[in-house]
Amino acid sequence: MRTAFITGATRGIGREVARQLKAAGFQVFISGRDATLLKTLQAELDCPGLVVDLAEADAAIGLFAAARQKLGQVDVLVNNAGFNRAKNPIARISARELDDSYAVNVRAPILLAREALQEMATRRSGHIVNVISSIVHARMENYSVYTTMKHALHGFTGCLTKEARLVGVKVTGIYPGGVNTTFRSNVRPDYIRPESAARMITQCITAPDDVVVHELIYRPLCETNF
Repeated sequence: MRTAFITGATRGIGREVARQLKAAGFQVFISGRDATLLKTLQAELDCPGLVVDLAEADAAIGLFAAARQKLGQVDVLVNNAGFNRAKNPIARISARELDDSYAVNVRAPILLAREALQEMATRRSGHIVNVISSIVHARMENYSVYTTMKHALHGFTGCLTKEARLVGVKVTGIYPGGVNTTFRSNVRPDYIRPESAARMITQCITAPDDVVVHELIYRPLCETNF
């Protein structure tokens, strides 16, 4: 049985990826910041998990160790955790907002990918999936902090793809457009459903062994910022 470790699994895309991979026969380990939502999803999926705030400097390393201990080995890492709180004009950006966004959107997935690559390289197999955003291919007012951090993760993913290939590990960068989740304050029924967004990710993970999807960009039909 293949295993998968999904961060940011208590809501939206991450929750649906966990459900779909479980349904596909994976043993899953889930993490998130909301203890109540995590416990509910654990009960639904009958899977291990851990409440973690990835903004803490040492959280990522301990979290990966916990996932590996529970799963035996991590075959698939889905770096899905992220947030966009600093929707401010550039003149109003604070150092705290930059630091908080960097910690969760950049530092945590890099460290988790590092830990995963080290483990996967020993058996020359595995798959690291970084959920980035189509924002890296757009320009929007008041999104400078989030866009900057996602560009950083995009750049890292490109380098990771090259290094991972040498040890037989797949890497996929996922670039979804607008998804109708609680990630945004307003309801957008014209955006992609979380189940659909997750299905695209699951298809990359369950692709044939001789195929790797390096980058996947997808948007709702209504979106024009590209």
